[in-house]
Amino acid sequence: MPQVAQVAVDKATSSFDKLFTYRVPREMEGTLRPGCRVMVPFGAGNRKRQGMVFALAEAAEDATLKPVSAQLDENPVLSAELLALSKHLRDTVFCTYYEAVRLMVPAALDTKVEHSYALNPDWEEDGALSADESLVLGYLAHRRAPAREKAVCDALGFADERVLRALYERGALVREEELRRRVLDDKITMVRLCGEEGASMTQKQRAVYEFLQECGTASLKECCYYAAVTRAVVDNMQKKGLVEYYEREVYRNPYRDRVHKAGEEIVLSGEQQQALSALEEIQKKGEYAVSLLFGVTGSGKTQVFLKLAQQVVKAGRGVLVLVPEIALTPQTIGKFQCCFGGAVAVIHSALSLGERLDEFKRIRRGEASVVVGTRSAVFAPIENLGLIIIDEEQEQSYKSEKTPRFHARDVAKWRAHYHSTQLLLASATPSVESYYQATNGKYALIPLRGRYTGSRLPDVYIIDTAAEGLAAGSSVLSQRLCDELYHNLQAGEQSILLLNRRGYHTLVKCKDCSEVARCPNCSVSLTYHSANDSLCCHYCGYIQPRESPCKECGGQLTRWQGAGTQRVEEELRALYPQARVLRMDMDTTMHKFSHEEYFGRFAAHEYDIMVGTQMVAKGLNFPDVTLVGVLGTDQWLFSDDFRSFERTFGLLTQVVGRAGRSEKRGRAFVQTMWSQNPVIEQAAAQRYEQFFAQEIGTRRLGLYPPFCDVCALGVTSPDEEAAKAASQQLSAILGRIAAQSYPDLPLRVLGPSDFALYKMGGKYRRKLILKCRNNARTRALLRQVLAAFEEQKQKKKVTVFVDMYYDNF
Repeated sequence: MPQVAQVAVDKATSSFDKLFTYRVPREMEGTLRPGCRVMVPFGAGNRKRQGMVFALAEAAEDATLKPVSAQLDENPVLSAELLALSKHLRDTVFCTYYEAVRLMVPAALDTKVEHSYALNPDWEEDGALSADESLVLGYLAHRRAPAREKAVCDALGFADERVLRALYERGALVREEELRRRVLDDKITMVRLCGEEGASMTQKQRAVYEFLQECGTASLKECCYYAAVTRAVVDNMQKKGLVEYYEREVYRNPYRDRVHKAGEEIVLSGEQQQALSALEEIQKKGEYAVSLLFGVTGSGKTQVFLKLAQQVVKAGRGVLVLVPEIALTPQTIGKFQCCFGGAVAVIHSALSLGERLDEFKRIRRGEASVVVGTRSAVFAPIENLGLIIIDEEQEQSYKSEKTPRFHARDVAKWRAHYHSTQLLLASATPSVESYYQATNGKYALIPLRGRYTGSRLPDVYIIDTAAEGLAAGSSVLSQRLCDELYHNLQAGEQSILLLNRRGYHTLVKCKDCSEVARCPNCSVSLTYHSANDSLCCHYCGYIQPRESPCKECGGQLTRWQGAGTQRVEEELRALYPQARVLRMDMDTTMHKFSHEEYFGRFAAHEYDIMVGTQMVAKGLNFPDVTLVGVLGTDQWLFSDDFRSFERTFGLLTQVVGRAGRSEKRGRAFVQTMWSQNPVIEQAAAQRYEQFFAQEIGTRRLGLYPPFCDVCALGVTSPDEEAAKAASQQLSAILGRIAAQSYPDLPLRVLGPSDFALYKMGGKYRRKLILKCRNNARTRALLRQVLAAFEEQKQKKKVTVFVDMYYDNF
């Protein structure tokens, strides 16, 4: 019986997204399997598109079915588990099949069809030619070989290939198709002996022969180096049949030369051993479970889950470890490499496409038993997954802000359930939802109350800047904090300052009309950066020169307000000329190993003071840091976000916990104009349970998570009026369908209203907020609403999206 394939096709719109049926050509039967990528003809024009095979079936001969054009993978790139996960994501986060697939398949594997054109010698002109068509024919007439589509368009100044396609359809041109992968595998040329030793060998050839006799096989580069010959010598031996060349794939591993030596055996304290024993009991059951390892900063949570990971790997299963941001990967990777050596694979966005591809292949082939990475690593193709660890599980960076809008914690739950294993959440400041589930018994709560080293938590002092003011010569530092920094420098101890705003000045105004300099593409003010002497948008990347005139009156932009990390760095250098100051923010950590390099140099005492954004606040362990200063606290408290108190508490607790992590006593200073705010007081005292009791009461009264789910129906358009009209239309459709078909569904709708960031990247953004339950019926309602809106949509340049994890009002 002939076979058919169920294929998810790339670039299918949401309204037409489904698994399309294609006929499997005879030559592909037996080799094409679910999880392989294919090239298929799609649409009326049969344009070639990439697709993923989800299923195969036998079917009767159907002449109307289009055939699969090409098979792109010899072996499946996605397992049955990841194919099932793709379907789950499509059903729950409102993306298309292939948008979900793209999360799991490395971008380096992307394959595209490149067309080359040449004149058709048999074509007879059948009508008048346009000027552009004549240009194409004249260009190709002077070429001996077919020309690539892009080369023709670039040479003749065409924006696209429509002229070429029209001539091809008329028969004037012939077309060749070539499949090209975005990034190829990295291979090296190897050499091995294949013939008997010959008497006619030269002295240099004999040196190569003897070298290969000793080592068996070697790379061409090694042959030339160790035998002290050029490639021509080995080429001549290959022509004589003495040696043969073959290619071997090599991995582009950025951490190959950074593998740490085996560390000392981890020795746990009594409390840590108790926590480990509890986690081991859960692990032994071989069932899906979620555990929350809740411990104060410096309590040694990492040592506990390292020991647990060792046992899982020893049992022959894989471990997945997620960290919230790249800044935390160097120390985490180092700790895991000390335990597992080269069996650790790393996945994060700072790797090149080729490096991510090769890490993907190592994991899929079972050569790496431990995977450490940021959010995208949750899709790592580990076959026999035995444990998933999410460190700092409360961090918002685990939530994707673009389609597909998934949360790594929920994906991890799905995978843990699929593999019947444990998901371990770890944090000193867990999310309110996770701690609520733990106190209700749905998660296992594993506490760590004391610090691992026996050191005390730092003494925390709250500085009321409204009463005390700022130090002379500083726009952000209080006199008390300046004095403490001086004492630390005199004592030879290190300090960390947190200011979660990068740049130099955060606000720039016109001296004549006081108008704020704003981004033309986003509804935000521009930030002045001294490094490039320009005004920058931190959302779309727009840059304008500092000397640019005011957009309203043409006056000079000379009124500067606010301070970012660049200005604090400058002030510190002026106040303490002898101090070595390190700034850590996105501007200084653009390179692949920037975090690792700078943190390593700070640990080696090459710097005295480190000032940075939130990347310096979490998960870092520097024994000689005895002073922490927190600046700009108030901006976190009053953001347009129901989680603002939770995030303020978490960030304060985390950064304060960087101080005094060894035998040296630590102290922390929190600058604020709201010194009596209970959130600041609770964070300063590291009283999470007290904060939780207050916050959960507020959430219950206001009906916020965990007592409901919050979903956003978003509308974007480059036309402001179209965005407003579409949001009103969407609201009306939602109300009508909910009343008619889902009258019993608990639902509260707020809006339509503007997003907090109303305009971003040149598009206006409106939203409806739904307080609901994220279940099958609610998602069915939303699908009906989206389908009805697409049918009635009046403007083509309007996009609607669903965010089931929305938390910013």
